Amino acid sequence: MYYTFDSRIRYSEVDAEGLLRMDALVQYFQDCSTFQSEDGGVGIGYMQDNDAHWLVNYYQIDASRLPVYGERVRIGTVPYEQKSFLGIRNFFMETEAGERLAVANSVWSLINMERMKPVMVPQKMLDCYVIHDRLEMDYKPRKMKVPEGPGKAGKPIEVTETHMDSNRHVNNVQYVRFAMDMVPEGSLITGLRIEYKKQAKLGDIITPVCWENGGLLVTSLNGEDGTPFALTEMKVRERTAAETDAWRRLKPGEEGPIC
Repeated sequence: MYYTFDSRIRYSEVDAEGLLRMDALVQYFQDCSTFQSEDGGVGIGYMQDNDAHWLVNYYQIDASRLPVYGERVRIGTVPYEQKSFLGIRNFFMETEAGERLAVANSVWSLINMERMKPVMVPQKMLDCYVIHDRLEMDYKPRKMKVPEGPGKAGKPIEVTETHMDSNRHVNNVQYVRFAMDMVPEGSLITGLRIEYKKQAKLGDIITPVCWENGGLLVTSLNGEDGTPFALTEMKVRERTAAETDAWRRLKPGEEGPIC
C-alpha cells in the first residue's frame, strides 16, 4: 500500500484564476515525503541526531489537470529504487474519486551535513521506505543542459531568511518559485523538470536567465559567477476558457473539476 495523506486545495495555494500553482504542487510532494519519514520514525529529529539529510537532485512533474480551489485531493509517494546513498521515488496527486491529476519522478541523495558527503542509507530508513513498482509516466533524462545563445535575464534575487529551511540552505520549492517569475503572464504551467546543481545559502545572489522554445521555458538560476544553482524546464501554454477565473464556475459549496 502506498503512503498517502488527504488534503484540500487552499486559497493560499492557487493562482489568480483559482488553479493550484506548480510550486504548491511541489510543496505537497515534499510534505508527503516528510510525513512518511516522520511517521516511520526517521523524520527531521532523527536526521539531525545523525547529521544527515535527504537532498533532492531532480524532479519531473507532469500534470494532466490542475485542481481548483476547494477541491479535495489525495497525495501519495512511491519509493521504487534504492541504491547505496540514492533514493528514487514517484509522487502523485489524485481526486477522492481516483482521478490522477499529476505524477512525478524524483531523485534524492542522503548526505552527511557536517562533511557534506553521501552516506549509505541505514536499515531503519530502508524499513520505512517500502519499495514498490514505479508509476507509469513518460520518464525524461535526469540531466539537463543550458540552451545555446543568449537568454533573457530576470531581476537578481538576494537569498534571505524567508527562503531558508531547517538545513540553512534554500529550500527546493523556492527555486521553482524563482523560475516561475519568468513565466509570461496568463500562461499555465502543466509540467516541470528541475535539476538541482548546488546549494544556495543566505546572502547569495541568484539571477534567473531564461530561453523560450516552442512551449518550453528553460531557466538557469545562476550565481554571481554565472554557474547555475538549478536548471528548470517548464511546459507552458495558454489557458482554456474553463481554466480562466476557475472559482467563478463553482456553485456555493461545490467542489471538484471544472474542465
